[in-house]
Amino acid sequence: MTSSDDVAAPGDTAPVLDVVDARVTRSGRDLLRDVSLTVRAGEHWALIGPNGAGKTTLLTLCGALGHPSGGTVEVLGRRLGRVELRELRRHIGHVDPRHRMVRDNTVHEVVLTGLTGSSDPELRWRPSREQEERADLLRASVGLEARRDSRWSLLSQGERGRALIARALVGEPALLLLDEPATGLDVAAREHLLDTVDLLRREHPEVASVTVTHHLEDLPASTTHAMLLRDGRVFATGTADEVLTSELVSGAFDHPLTIERLDGRWLARTRRG
Repeated sequence: MTSSDDVAAPGDTAPVLDVVDARVTRSGRDLLRDVSLTVRAGEHWALIGPNGAGKTTLLTLCGALGHPSGGTVEVLGRRLGRVELRELRRHIGHVDPRHRMVRDNTVHEVVLTGLTGSSDPELRWRPSREQEERADLLRASVGLEARRDSRWSLLSQGERGRALIARALVGEPALLLLDEPATGLDVAAREHLLDTVDLLRREHPEVASVTVTHHLEDLPASTTHAMLLRDGRVFATGTADEVLTSELVSGAFDHPLTIERLDGRWLARTRRG
C-alpha cells in the first residue's frame, strides 16, 4: 500500500515511466518481449506499429492497468507489483475514445470523473470549489466552455475527444496516455483535437505523455520521441526525427513508405518506383 506522497512528483529527476526488458505472455504467447522504454517529464512519445505489434499491451503497462510477466515497470517512481495500483492510477490521465459510461452525463460531470477515476459520477462524492473551478478552466481550454451542461449523447465525436482530454488533465497528472485519440474523427475534428493537444502540452510543460496510433498523420507536432513496435518487440526507438524515417517506418510495417514532415506534422504514402 502506498499514499499519494509516495508517488514521484513531476519535478523529480527520476523518469516518469521506466520500462525495462518487459515481457507480457498470454496463453503461452509473448505479446511483448524485451521491451524497454524510458519517458521523462516534458517528453511526448508516440507508440507506432501495425496491428498486433504490442502497442496497446505496452500502454496497459504504462497506465498501471496490468503487470508484466517479466522485466520491471516503474510508473511515477513506483514499481508495479509493489504498489497499490488504484492510488497510482489517480496520477495518470487516460484518454480513450472508447470510454464507456452507464448514464448520459453532462460534459461537466464527465470532466469531474477524472478526479474519482470512475466512469460515472460517484453518488456520495462532491468536488471542492477549487476542483469545480479547475474543471471549468480545462473545459474552456479545450473549446467546450459553452457545453458545460450538454449531455454526452448530444456531443460530436470530436467534442467527446476534447472532453476526455479535459477529464484526463483535471487531476493534474504527471503522465498522460492517449489511446488512438483521433479514432472516428473526420479531418476537421482531428485537426482541432491535435491543435488542442499541442496547446495543452505548451500550457503544461511538466506533463509527460505517450500516444498510441496506427497513423503518423494523427501525431501532434509536439511529439518529441517515438518507438516503432513490430511483433511485440522494439523495432526502433529515439527522437521522433530519428525514428520516423522512410526506412524505419517501412521496415516496421513491412511496406515501402515515404515519410515526410511538413509544418511539424508527418505524412506517409506508398513509395513508388
